[in-house]
Amino acid sequence: MSLKFYPLAVSDLRRETADTVSIAFAVPENLRALFQFTQGQYLTLRTTMEGEEVRRSYSICAGVNDGELRVAVKRVEDGRFSTWANTQLRIGDTLEVMPPQGRFFTPLSAAHQATYVAFAAGSGITPILSILKTTLETEPQSRFILFYGNRTFDRIIFREQLDALKNQYPERLSVHHILSKETLGSELFYGRLNGEKCTAYARYFFQPAAVEAYFLCGPEEMIFSVKEALETAGADPKKIHFELFTTPGMNTQAKAKAEQRQLNAFDAQIKIIQDDMEYEFLLPSDGSTLLDAAMRAGADLPFSCKGGVCATCKARILEGEVEMDINYGLEPDEVAAGYVLTCQSHPKSKRVVVSFDA
Repeated sequence: MSLKFYPLAVSDLRRETADTVSIAFAVPENLRALFQFTQGQYLTLRTTMEGEEVRRSYSICAGVNDGELRVAVKRVEDGRFSTWANTQLRIGDTLEVMPPQGRFFTPLSAAHQATYVAFAAGSGITPILSILKTTLETEPQSRFILFYGNRTFDRIIFREQLDALKNQYPERLSVHHILSKETLGSELFYGRLNGEKCTAYARYFFQPAAVEAYFLCGPEEMIFSVKEALETAGADPKKIHFELFTTPGMNTQAKAKAEQRQLNAFDAQIKIIQDDMEYEFLLPSDGSTLLDAAMRAGADLPFSCKGGVCATCKARILEGEVEMDINYGLEPDEVAAGYVLTCQSHPKSKRVVVSFDA
């Protein structure tokens, strides 16, 4: 997998809601294989704003068979990139794009006859739409149930697409909207999408132990309350997959660990291996992560969210020990094999060798 950026022109901009725009990219013939994606994956985008490099990750919202590469960007308060994308980006502009990454999916097969359930809130619908469309096309005997939370009806991203899909697959797709600021006439679908709501839905709409896979995408609070409710209701934890947004809660955890680390701070000698090149530098006892220290030393490493979520900065420890503040991007077997998120990693030994090529 290539972790380099490639310039792609914006081929289409579509206003999805008042605060959300979807962006399609023109992919040259020689890059088509590189930018093939699996449902649920994301793209890392890079541009320069006022002389400063800005990177952001956004989930692909197209189905695998749609014939386009498209992401959706919801404008957030004080969001530098999201505001620019929603107000200033134009068709024909060029962004630097890293090939698709991510593992927020399960393998599909035309022979499967399964039930899939998804919980999304706000722009968390973006990867879910890709998963939903691809699943219904690929598995003609499978069903998909979506619970989608928003504040108001006019904030429902991809509402028209979801309505069209319900008409296309009336026997196999169920979409349930939950609104927190408007009522749809039922208490069951009024309020925030959370664990309590999930418990009720599990009683009425699906059998938790019989679901093939669950997909959860949205804010931290929603993700973990729904996950806990599903497990309590009898869902297999291994079948619950989630894509998490960076939230203030993560920063609190990282800060607590940083304060503890300062009690035993020391300088460490670091070697970074990337594309068969080696960078060696001293990481001072100032709380810097491996990623930040390596970038200061001149290494051009892959990263995006810096929140322990996207796993773009994943690398393998070949020598020494590190500690991660937060890890929402790696599976337990990857951690056991020595992989870390360099944006969250701090040395626990005085020499560390880490490879992005392993």
